[in-house]
Amino acid sequence: MSNRFRLLFWIFAIPAILLLPSVIRAEGPVSFQRDVMALLARAGCNQGACHGNLNGKGGFKLSLRGEDPDFDYNVMTRDFSARRLDPQKPAESLFLRKAAGLVSHEGGPRFSKDSREYQLIFDWIAAGMPRDPETLPKLTQLEVEPKARILDSNQDRFRIQATAIFADGTRRDVTNLCALESTNPTLVALQPDGEVRRLLFGETNILVRYLNRTVAVPVAFLPERKGFHAVQTMSSNPVDRHLFPQWVNLKIQPSEKSNDSMFLRRVYLDVLGRLPTAEEARDFLNDPTTEKRSVLIDKLLQRPEFADFWALKWSDLLRNEEKSLDSKGVRIFHQWIREAIQNDRPMNEFARELVSARGSSYSNPPTNLYRALREPYARAESIAQVFLGVRLQCAKCHNHPFDIWTQDDYHRFAALFAQIDYRILANKRADDLDKHEFNGEQVIFLMPGKELSHPRTKQPLQPRLLGSQELLPYQSDRTAELANWIAQPDNPFFAKAQVNRIWYHLFGRGIVEPNDDFRLSNPPSNPELLEELADRFKKDHFNLRAMLRLILNSETYQLSSIPNETNAEDELHFSKSAALPLEAEQLVDAMLQVSGSKMKFNGYPSGTRAVQMAAPLHTGRRSSGLGEKFMKVFGKPERLLTCECERSEDAGLLQSLQMINGEIVQSLISDKNNVLKKYLQPGQKNETIVEELFLSGYGRLPNPKEKEFFTQKLETAKDRRVALEDLLWGILNSKEFLIRR
Repeated sequence: MSNRFRLLFWIFAIPAILLLPSVIRAEGPVSFQRDVMALLARAGCNQGACHGNLNGKGGFKLSLRGEDPDFDYNVMTRDFSARRLDPQKPAESLFLRKAAGLVSHEGGPRFSKDSREYQLIFDWIAAGMPRDPETLPKLTQLEVEPKARILDSNQDRFRIQATAIFADGTRRDVTNLCALESTNPTLVALQPDGEVRRLLFGETNILVRYLNRTVAVPVAFLPERKGFHAVQTMSSNPVDRHLFPQWVNLKIQPSEKSNDSMFLRRVYLDVLGRLPTAEEARDFLNDPTTEKRSVLIDKLLQRPEFADFWALKWSDLLRNEEKSLDSKGVRIFHQWIREAIQNDRPMNEFARELVSARGSSYSNPPTNLYRALREPYARAESIAQVFLGVRLQCAKCHNHPFDIWTQDDYHRFAALFAQIDYRILANKRADDLDKHEFNGEQVIFLMPGKELSHPRTKQPLQPRLLGSQELLPYQSDRTAELANWIAQPDNPFFAKAQVNRIWYHLFGRGIVEPNDDFRLSNPPSNPELLEELADRFKKDHFNLRAMLRLILNSETYQLSSIPNETNAEDELHFSKSAALPLEAEQLVDAMLQVSGSKMKFNGYPSGTRAVQMAAPLHTGRRSSGLGEKFMKVFGKPERLLTCECERSEDAGLLQSLQMINGEIVQSLISDKNNVLKKYLQPGQKNETIVEELFLSGYGRLPNPKEKEFFTQKLETAKDRRVALEDLLWGILNSKEFLIRR
């Protein structure tokens, strides 16, 4: 080679070779945990649908989402005589060849041969598959930028950058090692370099996961909204202070303020679970004062129906049903719940009494919580979900794939309930109940020495509170410790979970939705709002009425349900009131109230409203009556789950048939002693009748066209009773009656 060519070689070739490793190789030695495990997660190899499955795939099993690095290292380097990896000929390693699609692989190629992923794993194999030292600093934090992003219609992409922070303070850019997922995969395309590209307009959360840390990045791709103009508020209510600016940022224009009749009907249904009477509606609509809404809210919160309705909600959550509690237990438990709400017992004290309860299920009603939840795991899952807003179920068999909870967290929390036992004082089984369901008084007590064992180590588990690093002594009063921790004002979960549940019952969805599923991968739609409401809840001593009063008086709650062109598709940010079907009990009570008919529910005195019933559908040996069957069709829960999700709101054909020609509707309309009897008396004006029925069913007066049409129908009717029945039937079957707007 001539000297000239040698010179050219040194000028061009050597720098290119030196630059190559910086592109495809790791900085320093490849780490099994920090690099290889991260790449397995990024490629989807350790997902539940692949080798992270309980039984693995194709004879190769990894821990789900890399929760057990030691197990994965041994499987990869020792299993099947280490035939998957070849440090002498790394390129011939079966693991690499399958992942790169060079040999048949059921999962298809996970990365290409010229990719960074391939080269990193190649380097690790070539280095002899080194195991990380025990002193390797652990990952302590994952920082992701941006923390949230809103993009206008002319912006269709942006990049996410992730930085890992370790226990020794070192920082590392791990963007190319993170697994990216979208909670709405049809909306965006995610690239290996962290680029997020719009496919459709809308909102999603990008989950950025590196090792055992996950960060959610809320993203909104906004369409062009020509009709948008920013709406400001002068309200000092924290609900409005947080939501109005968010709407401006998202270019959402809130709906107009609801009119008086819409607000009136809504607030009666949300606070009392019933409709206003015609007289109550007329009085409110005729009230000229500007403060009448806040005055009405205060009055409703003090009415006895408030405690009836909210006791129903908590009876659903606490599984107050007869097959587990027996009829007396149901009544006693319901009465205790109702009295707690009526007497303004702070919600944290309400929770404390339930969780720490022991003694007789008859003389100490809160013990019925543990009568319905008969084993430690059911108790742990239910109490975490109801009082902390945490769904632990996914961590029973493996670390939670979308949250911080490990399998160890799950079982140590369940160990808090290991010593709870019960004795049946009257061991007489009802003929129609199975062997696990008993009638009679039960006593809840603690059984010292009774422990849960870890499913892997088989060793007794020392209990631990969620999020704590300290183990509780075996001999401690565990449920008392748990109850006190839940009730403390500085508990990190309780206030947010309860505020979010209250919000859910007023708006149809939580700030976190599902309302009892707080996790890293499911962030609140407005974190600042949730935080401030939780703080107010604590300052108001966890008072349910105070929180309801605050939200009900906000401009946001009082918005109309009629959408505009900017918020028609908004389902996340509460820029319009949700149109919600009446709950089963509300619907039955509303039909009875408007029709003026009576209905007796099995086991309850005459005049009992559906929302006042303590028990769910099937009460002991008594067969379900007409009203109970109707409510079951309309989604009344049987209280077998600790979740509002058990109550179904899905309309179906059976519901339509019940309303159009069902037995209960026909019986209410044809009842000779219903409200129509009064309207058939001499001297009743047709205009007045139409007005009264509209006020009773809709909380409003008929508009001129409605009034003229129905008045004329009554005046020209050959059979006045039939005409009135037709009008009543039409009201009960109208969307305006069946929907809370």
